[in-house]
Amino acid sequence: MKTVRIQVAGRVQGVGYRVWAARVAAEIGLRGWVRNRIDGTVEMLVTDPDDAVAAIIEAAYRGPRAARVGEVRAADDEDDGSLGFTARATE
Repeated sequence: MKTVRIQVAGRVQGVGYRVWAARVAAEIGLRGWVRNRIDGTVEMLVTDPDDAVAAIIEAAYRGPRAARVGEVRAADDEDDGSLGFTARATE
């Protein structure tokens, strides 16, 4: 299992990015969460086999139709034990 923290910058808040990311992650079968950050970015913590994690990172560059992704950063992290994939409140 691989866990990655992803930070997405650009026009990613107010465009349905969290809902989109939760749907895509659930379709792929990932565990984890997505949330808006007060700095204007979107953050995700995703856990699953390497190929599924790579798929969400690739998808993060596109985002929903109204998003304008400027940058995607991904770094290895620790599994937090999340069950399923959820959208969390802004932090």
